Amino acid sequence: MAANKKTKLLARQLLALSLADGLVSPERVGGVLAYLEKNPPRNYASVLRQYQLLIARELAKSRAIVEHAGPLSDSALRSLEAALSEKFQRPIRVTAQPSAALLAGVRVRLGDNVYESSVAGQLAALAAAV
Repeated sequence: MAANKKTKLLARQLLALSLADGLVSPERVGGVLAYLEKNPPRNYASVLRQYQLLIARELAKSRAIVEHAGPLSDSALRSLEAALSEKFQRPIRVTAQPSAALLAGVRVRLGDNVYESSVAGQLAALAAAV
């Protein structure tokens, strides 16, 4: 069942209540869930699904997954973490993940954004241009 406008609006308002300094606060999320448990809205399950989706998206904005082909040093990861945190003006946590699909280079996934500097990506761009 698709969520209607009122459900989405309520979920967005609940998300806003769950943020402290632009970041998801576990204490505030707990407070929102406790309030919803005591005062369930009309379409409780739908509101919770939308709220969960919005919280997951917000949390994904602070996690970067770095796929790499070869070895990647801790200093390179920390440097990337610092650069991403500075660029997006929020703390970003970086996690390394080896990928056999990459020939060389890295692919960074941050929320819905993908930044790629790999040979496979360059070859795909070259093939698309031809």
